[in-house]
Amino acid sequence: MVERPPTGTIPETPGSYQFKDKEGRVIYVGKASSLRQRLSNYFQDPRNMHPRTAQMVATATSVEWIEVRNEVEALMLEFSLIQLHRPRFNVRLRDDKSYPFLAVTLDEQYPRALVMRGRKRKGTRYFGPYAHAYAIRDTLDLLLRSFPIRTCSPGKFNEHHRLGRPCLLFHIEKCCGPCVGEVEEMPYRQLVQELCDFLDGDTDEIVKRLEAEMAGAAKELEYERAARLRDRLLAVRKAIEKQQMVAERSEDIDVIGIADDELEAAVQVFFVRKGRVVGRKGFVLDKVEELSPGGLVDRILESLYGDDPPAGVPKQVLVPVAPDDTATYEEWLTHLRGSRVQIRVAQRGDKRELHETVTRNAREEFMRHRLRRAGDHNARSRAITELQDLLGLPEAPLRIECYDMAHLQGTDYVGSMVVLEDGLPNKREYRRFKVKDVAGNDDYAAMEEVLTRRLQAYLNERDQPLDEDLIDGERRRPRKFAYPPQLLLVDGGKGQLAVAERVVRALGLHDEIPIASLAKRFEEVFVPGRGEPIEVPRGSDALFMLQRIRDEAHRFANTFHRELRGKRMTTSSLDGIPGLGDARKKKLTQVMGGVNAVKKASLDELKALSFLPDAVAEAIHEKFHRA
Repeated sequence: MVERPPTGTIPETPGSYQFKDKEGRVIYVGKASSLRQRLSNYFQDPRNMHPRTAQMVATATSVEWIEVRNEVEALMLEFSLIQLHRPRFNVRLRDDKSYPFLAVTLDEQYPRALVMRGRKRKGTRYFGPYAHAYAIRDTLDLLLRSFPIRTCSPGKFNEHHRLGRPCLLFHIEKCCGPCVGEVEEMPYRQLVQELCDFLDGDTDEIVKRLEAEMAGAAKELEYERAARLRDRLLAVRKAIEKQQMVAERSEDIDVIGIADDELEAAVQVFFVRKGRVVGRKGFVLDKVEELSPGGLVDRILESLYGDDPPAGVPKQVLVPVAPDDTATYEEWLTHLRGSRVQIRVAQRGDKRELHETVTRNAREEFMRHRLRRAGDHNARSRAITELQDLLGLPEAPLRIECYDMAHLQGTDYVGSMVVLEDGLPNKREYRRFKVKDVAGNDDYAAMEEVLTRRLQAYLNERDQPLDEDLIDGERRRPRKFAYPPQLLLVDGGKGQLAVAERVVRALGLHDEIPIASLAKRFEEVFVPGRGEPIEVPRGSDALFMLQRIRDEAHRFANTFHRELRGKRMTTSSLDGIPGLGDARKKKLTQVMGGVNAVKKASLDELKALSFLPDAVAEAIHEKFHRA
């Protein structure tokens, strides 16, 4: 564990600090406006620290720092050191794919347009990124009809230059033939600049110019040239239609949406230039350090703009929550852009709707990310093996049951049981429980009742002989509680674990059914007989599987709770009247004008209704007019 440096040796100036392990490797990099004040937070009672922070401090053996002049320089230094050292306790960016860009090679004599991935090169303009390469190729195919610049490789260009014959693209009017001298260098560069302006969102001037040139050619009776300009204009307009207008024409905005849990965060960024979406980017962050919502935004901004931002730095950045130090990040981005940059949280109007759209994309991507991981057979196998090793289970937990409670201030108390078999949800085995014997708000008592009912049912069914008789040519299905779990998981901490342990011991199942609990706040795993949580590696397949079944149990319990609450809130004083079913009840209230009108109606008025039998009318009248 790192020793605290003498207080007087730590400066009060801004800077970046680095924690190192015993091998001298940098394991964490941070920044601070006051190094002394910030570092003092790491040398307190570990019990008062976030578990991840406590683990980092326990792993480190030394701490160093670098002083700078201001907070912006501290931020820039922190980013550089993170990029250099890739510390294990800093948030890690996992971009599982290399996004394609539309690139224009401005450093060549005759620039070309192409689709590029990977590291960016100097002298090349990049537009995007795009979610799919085919989206770029479709766009490029349209644009080449209006801006026919070359797309061939240098080798192909030199070959046709040597032969003195253009390629097919020249003949179909998707290249203006610079390789054979059909266009001079300056007009060609003007064409390239127009393409770049168009991709930047400056479409109005290009449309006006093409319209003027087409009209001028027609006026001078140059009908073939006018027709070519008309086709270019149609292609430009079609390309513009593919770019959705989402803001004012003058606005350059980056919109950041986030969907996260305790372990990971999915980020989606839409790049809006001149009011149109010109590209998007998505990535996943491993939350391996303690972060507030604003601190997470800090890390995302650093990842997005710290190293060659794909679409440059916009005038405005929309975020879900403000960074922890908005002024510093605005100053940093202003420095990068060369003009004023604002970081805002959209509150209302079109920008709010746009941000909700991006956030929805982030949630969908987060769901797809988790589904991809859950659907991986090898990952499931690793998770089951890891759980067996980490929890010391006698056998691989091929059947895992997880329990959770849901209620509203002690009303409509319910419990849920969800099942993973071979790492996959088995929804036919899901069960839900109405809590019957708990008065008021008592999660422990409710958990005890649910577990007792489930495990007692297992004991009852276990002790009964299996019925081997055939039904319709098939053997009887096992009863609904016939199988025991190979791991019983409860949502909660030590308290919920103690309840589960008490139940399995009372039923004599403590040697048969292993139990564990997963606390949501810090994703800590507890097992009986250990005061400290089991250290399950963050980002591991085992922790992901536990988290997944816990979240599913929570969802299933809440769904059942909302269903019961909805039924209770829609109950009517007309319920329970003999002969008055849902259809008659609905028609009665419609005809009479509501339940209160039914209550006040006389017997003659009720009998006058043709769809209501006299016996039912009398039952209704008797219920509300008893002496």
